[in-house]
Amino acid sequence: MQVPLWFALLVVGYLGVKLIRPPAWLIAVLLLGGFLLADSVLAPAINGLIK
Repeated sequence: MQVPLWFALLVVGYLGVKLIRPPAWLIAVLLLGGFLLADSVLAPAINGLIK
């Protein structure tokens, strides 16, 4: 069975928010930080580190 990445991330994000109940500002900071980091000079280094 193959699950699309966007669906898996949606389910994990929903369960994380539902079960852990992080503050809204923390969610916003993590999303914005990830978005900005993905378009930065460090993105190739992070990609190489992950893979």
